[in-house]
Amino acid sequence: MSEGSVPDSVKKCIAILKAAKSDTEKFAALFMVTKLVKGEDCTTQSKKLLFEAIGFKFLKRLLLSPDVPADCPPLVYKSVVLSILSSFCSDAELATHPEMLANIPVFLEIAQQADDDDLDDNLIVVSEAYECLQSIVAHKPGQLALLEVGGVAKMCEIYAQQSFQTDEALNILVTLVGKFGPSAWDINPKPFHIIVNKISLDFETDHSERKFELCRMLHALLFSCRRDVIVATANEALWPGSIYKGLVDILTSKLGKAQRDPALKLTSIMVELLGVEWCLTDEEQPRQFFLLLVQLCSIELRMQLEDRTFAQIMMHADLVSACFVVLELSITYIATDTLELEQKEKQQLYTALKGAFSAVISVLTKVSTDFTKNPNAMDTKQKIFVCAMVRVLSAWLAQETSAMRNSVYALLPFMLTLANETFYAYRSRRLAEKRQSSDTMETDSDLISQVDILRLMLPALCHLAVEEKARKILLEAKEEEVLYECLAYHWSIVHYKKPPVPKSERGKVKKEPELELDPKILEDMKDSRAAMVSICNIFMNVTVLEAKMVEESMLFATLLKFIFNNLPELKSIPENLVLHGNLAVLGLLLLKQQAKRVKKNDFTICRYIQATIRFLWDAYNVDESNDTSALVVVMSYKKYWFELMELWFLGMQTMSAVLALVPWISDFAIESGWAEGIIDTLHKVRAGSLPANTKSAYEDFLCHLVDANNSVTSVLKEHDALTLVGILHDQYHVPSDVATLATQTFLHNFRLCPENCEMTLDKWRHLLWCRALGQQYKHIAGDIYVEWLELRYRYLAATPDVLSLLCKLQQHYLLGLITNGPSRAQWEKVERLDLRHYFDCILVSGDLPWEKPHRNIFLEACHYLGVQPWQCLMVGDKLETDIKGGIEASLAATVWVPLCMEHHSSLKPRPDFTLASITDLPSLLPSVPKSLLHSRHSSSSSFPFNLPETEDCSSNSSDGS
Repeated sequence: MSEGSVPDSVKKCIAILKAAKSDTEKFAALFMVTKLVKGEDCTTQSKKLLFEAIGFKFLKRLLLSPDVPADCPPLVYKSVVLSILSSFCSDAELATHPEMLANIPVFLEIAQQADDDDLDDNLIVVSEAYECLQSIVAHKPGQLALLEVGGVAKMCEIYAQQSFQTDEALNILVTLVGKFGPSAWDINPKPFHIIVNKISLDFETDHSERKFELCRMLHALLFSCRRDVIVATANEALWPGSIYKGLVDILTSKLGKAQRDPALKLTSIMVELLGVEWCLTDEEQPRQFFLLLVQLCSIELRMQLEDRTFAQIMMHADLVSACFVVLELSITYIATDTLELEQKEKQQLYTALKGAFSAVISVLTKVSTDFTKNPNAMDTKQKIFVCAMVRVLSAWLAQETSAMRNSVYALLPFMLTLANETFYAYRSRRLAEKRQSSDTMETDSDLISQVDILRLMLPALCHLAVEEKARKILLEAKEEEVLYECLAYHWSIVHYKKPPVPKSERGKVKKEPELELDPKILEDMKDSRAAMVSICNIFMNVTVLEAKMVEESMLFATLLKFIFNNLPELKSIPENLVLHGNLAVLGLLLLKQQAKRVKKNDFTICRYIQATIRFLWDAYNVDESNDTSALVVVMSYKKYWFELMELWFLGMQTMSAVLALVPWISDFAIESGWAEGIIDTLHKVRAGSLPANTKSAYEDFLCHLVDANNSVTSVLKEHDALTLVGILHDQYHVPSDVATLATQTFLHNFRLCPENCEMTLDKWRHLLWCRALGQQYKHIAGDIYVEWLELRYRYLAATPDVLSLLCKLQQHYLLGLITNGPSRAQWEKVERLDLRHYFDCILVSGDLPWEKPHRNIFLEACHYLGVQPWQCLMVGDKLETDIKGGIEASLAATVWVPLCMEHHSSLKPRPDFTLASITDLPSLLPSVPKSLLHSRHSSSSSFPFNLPETEDCSSNSSDGS
């Protein structure tokens, strides 16, 4: 509107205002405006001209003037001015006028004067000041101006100290932090805790409709906080407890959707900030709220996702995403086995989660179909929401490895496409930030790059890579190429290098110690380590299960070269130990397949082999044991041993296999002193105390080393390692090579067939020795059989601590032993080891129609003992026989003491408890006398007898060494 189109009444008022020669005349002119200008004449242009004619300097003088006429109310000037300004502020252009923004501190000062005892006139003035502030904060320039003058701190102070119109202050505060996020808050967490303590206390104690408005406010404040600072100091604040009580009050009441939805959103951000442990703070019933929350979120997902169009679902995307957060974190927490749940509770949780994820899969299936037809069908907001669905589904798939498999396979290509897109976008953004060249403007691609979905899918892909159909999909999509790029990217974070020192600073004496790395960098390094471990597991599974493809793949050859080059860089950093082990063992598996590509003069493989030997060598020693004759896991490994144990055994097993394919690697094992070190260790360790599978791993490696390198025989003989071979050679003058071959042949044949039903045990074993020794030396078979039998039971002898444990258990519980294997061989062990009097029931599968894991053999033991299955506990070392059988027989619980050499990508079946040592068993047992079955697999477990594992993994095998 041009000035010529301004109404005459407005022009007249402007002229009067400009003509005023004093503040008194201008004040009088203000009242002329209200009389001359009609409402329809108050256009934006008119208001702007009037505002400029009045002048903010004049208005400010009125606001700050303490002198008023004697017959006027004390606040008359302020009231008039604020009425005028609140009228002007309704217009966006005037609300963000430089003069208006410059005087925000005046409005804040007036708002801060409110008090419950103030006169009504003063409260009216405060109310009008809030109107001005609310109009200003509605626009971006106003938000920036408020932030710059400390508006966040002022609003916090007002809310915490006063009660009049504090909700207006809270609304302004929420608007500011919602716009600027964590940057709106000061680095000092104290103001945040003060305001949230006050609001949360109101939230806990208020039982009116205001409670739900406070719920929304709390969500906004917590969502925008400086998370790292606030989480680190939250345990000193009161608000976590107050919010917990307020949410329990809401979510355990029969309320409508309008009240429940903000409560679920607030619960989501609390769980995200403080972890699932926050849900378990009720001392009397710690699990109740958590279980309720998972049920509510699962039900809410079904309500929002089932039988809805995607457009309808997007209308409540914030609520659904909040439920996703709760379920993702809950699933991850449940997987840690920290929470002790009853069987009924486990079943209820599983049923609820399965229903929720069935709905998620259904929606994703529809979306993937539309996406296949039209890749541009989704806008950015929709794509981010779909990413959230893929993310929470990945958390489920990382734990649940059987439900809805065909639907998952059908979805997998779409999930990979989306995950790969986010990975590349995330990587590009992070690299740009590292180069400090990122644009400050937020674009759609920036939003997509906020979360790397592929990173979050990695644990699920570990399981999927084991499944043939899923693995085929991964390889058809060439996902191994993306995973290699992902591995290299995370390596660039793990292998962090400090910026180079400027030339001008080089050579100078450092006056101050080097600063520690930024916590954010350390957190990123920790996350990237975990990512690399998951990628290694995926590649291990593919390498083992797709051996032919890996053998011919250039990508896997490049991966092996990557490991050769980079593994040695990890050895000196304790935090990298698990990653070191994974890369080392993956390298061995790849080396086994790619042996023909390896060249002896490649220096990188030499460094890799040295680093890998060091990883395997350093795991055990006797120096750190209280008993100098007992082998223990070294302290540096002990912290991570649950993650490293299977890797170590797989590494020893694969290293043994690699020796035959790349024989010159055996030189490293000899020249480094490793072979000699193993022999010395085996000599130092007391017979019967060496864990069975550890002894077997060492002995198998030495046998393969002998096959690969003849010079090892002299080392073994020099250190008296080949005991039977030594006896044959020294006492019976059998040549070393013949003695070695005879011993290996006997052990191989014995393990294949421990007994022959047509002969006694002694006759059968004597015959095996005759065949192994050959025609020339079969005359000494009887003598060497006696030597072997003595050595065998010396190693099988139970250790004192285990015998002590059995004696203690026998005083309070019924003990049963169930063993798979031929009858006579197993009973011989029972008798020679004097085990009969420790057990109330001993069952050998060779005497029965069943063997473990058949449920009937367990039920038969219950029958013998006169107890019910629900009164019994199953303890064993094999998942596939002991644990599976205990579960199928519906025993009260199963306890796994893992000693299997095989590499498990997941625990199937899942035991109720896992122990590092059988001597930890009493801590699990209830104080109920004579009512518990203790059942174990005597021929393949070292528990509770700590016996050497000396047979193959067949459930019917007997041991022999």
